Amino acid sequence: MLKIFSIIVSAVFVNNFVLSRFLGLCPFIGISKKLDVAVGMGISMTFVVTMSSIITWPIYHFILVPFGLEYLNIISFILIIACFVQLVEMFVRKFNPLLYKALGIYLPLITCNCVVLFVTLLNVQGELNFIESVIQGFSAGVGFALALVLMTSIREKLEMAKIPGPLKGVPIAFIIAGLMSLAFLGFSGLTIG
Repeated sequence: MLKIFSIIVSAVFVNNFVLSRFLGLCPFIGISKKLDVAVGMGISMTFVVTMSSIITWPIYHFILVPFGLEYLNIISFILIIACFVQLVEMFVRKFNPLLYKALGIYLPLITCNCVVLFVTLLNVQGELNFIESVIQGFSAGVGFALALVLMTSIREKLEMAKIPGPLKGVPIAFIIAGLMSLAFLGFSGLTIG
């Protein structure tokens, strides 16, 4: 139970894939302008990372490893991730067209989002069992969503602030991301147990 708690805290706070490993910055900066869009992207990302973790672990351990095809893990994982992104895209387009339009190009870009691929590769290379892999995948998605929602909240407040012209938009977003990264770095001093 302690290891599960450690995986959750690590993936959400200590080793947040956006704020400590700087993965997935394209949607992190691009989507973080409106809160409802950020929440939709966070939910979509959490779903894709969790489902990809559920499928890739058994494929790696029960198909690729027994047949000596471990070198195909990246290709097979990208194929699985692409399938889940297509499912999410069809679902969002059907049931929430406004969110689909607001997410724009960033929804299909989940397929090549390095967070999703990195988590699935980390799950199989980190010698985690199936449950731990699923929990790490879900927690990584929650960590991404948390970072995205926090960033969006700050950027919405900055819309009313006086910011020098050259810093408006992406430059101030990267400065905020750096400050958030420093804040999350404070979690790395925590000890569990």
